[in-house]
Amino acid sequence: MKQIDSEKKLDRLKLYKLLKTIYSDNTTEEINLIANQLLQILDDFSEKSAYEEITHDERWNESHSVLITYADSITKSGEATLKTLRDLLSKHFGNLAKVLHILPFLKSTSDGGFAVSSYDSLEEKFGSWDDLKNISKNHILMADLVLNHVSSSHPWVQQFIRSQDPGIYNIFSPEQELDWSNVVRPRSSSLFSQINTKDGSKKVWTTFGPDQIDLNWHNPKMIIEFLNLIITYLSNGIKWLRLDAVGFIWKESGTTCLHLPKAHLLVKVLRDLLNNVLEDGVLITETNVPQKENLSYLISNDEAHMAYNFPLPPLLLEAIITSRADILNAWIFNWPILPEDTTLFNFTASHDGVGLRALEGLMNEDRIKDLLINCEKRGGLVSHRRLSNGDDKPYELNISWWSAMEDSSRDSNRFQFERFILTQLLVMALKGVPAFYLPALLASENDIKSFSMTGQRRDLNREKFKLDNLLSVLNNLESNANKNLKYLGNAMDVRSKLKQFHPRSEMKCLSKGRSDIVVIKRGKGSESVFTIHNMTDNKINYQLNDNDLPEIIDNNFNMRDFLTTSKYNWKNISLDPFQVIWLSAL
Repeated sequence: MKQIDSEKKLDRLKLYKLLKTIYSDNTTEEINLIANQLLQILDDFSEKSAYEEITHDERWNESHSVLITYADSITKSGEATLKTLRDLLSKHFGNLAKVLHILPFLKSTSDGGFAVSSYDSLEEKFGSWDDLKNISKNHILMADLVLNHVSSSHPWVQQFIRSQDPGIYNIFSPEQELDWSNVVRPRSSSLFSQINTKDGSKKVWTTFGPDQIDLNWHNPKMIIEFLNLIITYLSNGIKWLRLDAVGFIWKESGTTCLHLPKAHLLVKVLRDLLNNVLEDGVLITETNVPQKENLSYLISNDEAHMAYNFPLPPLLLEAIITSRADILNAWIFNWPILPEDTTLFNFTASHDGVGLRALEGLMNEDRIKDLLINCEKRGGLVSHRRLSNGDDKPYELNISWWSAMEDSSRDSNRFQFERFILTQLLVMALKGVPAFYLPALLASENDIKSFSMTGQRRDLNREKFKLDNLLSVLNNLESNANKNLKYLGNAMDVRSKLKQFHPRSEMKCLSKGRSDIVVIKRGKGSESVFTIHNMTDNKINYQLNDNDLPEIIDNNFNMRDFLTTSKYNWKNISLDPFQVIWLSAL
């Protein structure tokens, strides 16, 4: 017991030092007060919590995968959508949803829930905190901490308008004469929005648009507010926390206001606070930026546990559409070396578009332009951001992943299923934790109807499903949704039993310099698994390099495919168009 107490004191000392570094303009007394309040919240939770979930020795392993969904992706008349979702998952998604990321479920006014208007209540149609807790009995729950902003209807904004506490200090309204010319923008909307207040007209910072008003993280009490929200999350079964738009939270005059050192320090604080109350909690950063910036939250090994792997979706999309995987192969070959206790969140489709900033330095402008054109031919749209010189630049592709898998020939469905399955299996093969987007698994096409109603480009990829209609589709053995879930569910069952796919397991790309095939070796020695992906619509014959194989007795050395149990000779591996096999020695 003495040793535990000593460790806690060390953690507390670290917290004091972090806070003093971040809030150097505040007095020692003010910092001490904030630190003591934070520690009191942690102590109260530890003493009163009935949080009896089993903690594990490791945060993730080869059996972990994430299913991403909105709380109301599936609806049933007269029933809370979280209950509907829970029942559907238990019957149809198996271990594709060991971790369940439920996108913002708190009361909100726009942006698919990311304009949060209340930290206390869920949207009524979703259900209650108890519904979330019930889901957590069968799934590890992941939820969003929207750190950068609140809805214009949030109580803090209304207090700001009335010049009342705490809103007057919680909303970011900096002096206009300061230098904001270097700010990096994720949107083409105005950086500032004007609000009429009791004390006259004021301009507030709006990174993502006028209904999402940025918070003032220069106020140290902001950490207290979000720790209280974290405690609410933990109390209701949530263990994984996605730090939405975390790179934007700290602003300073004359800088880009993106990934500033104090933003990183705040992530360290959040990690320390989470670690104090939950041994297997996970912080995940979501920063749609070039790879080096994205990984900066992992390198020090004391910030995030995991980061979204943003280069993967556009690189894989370009490779599968063009059957040209040279850039994808080179990128996998140069996979980043990360601290052992961190990993990557590997995904293709998500609730947002396919981010393009991650391609900076990886793909030339001509190929990016061709990618945009190819997606537009498949019904996609392009969203832009505004540069400091006033120009607009493509920021993300808005298209359903299923529609993006269409063929360019007259028969748009030609090899669509095969392309889709290949992309999801490649995500499973890579080092990290695989994630799947519910509408993509259900073969959702571009949702033109929703887009035409809202004008929001991201709504092309946010289809909602009525339960009765969906069940009839899932019960149809010939439907794409049924085939997707069956095939990928089996693959995830296989993966869950193979230590070679543990996020810490060794990975090597064997196909650098090739465009037609992607070959990834996982594990070492005689138990290595070779995942081979034919990226073309032609049959391919492939031979493994004997330097990458265990000792071979003769040319008749055979291997088996874990996905189908078929046998292959290592010197003559024949793959059908867009086929994927997972080979290991017999």
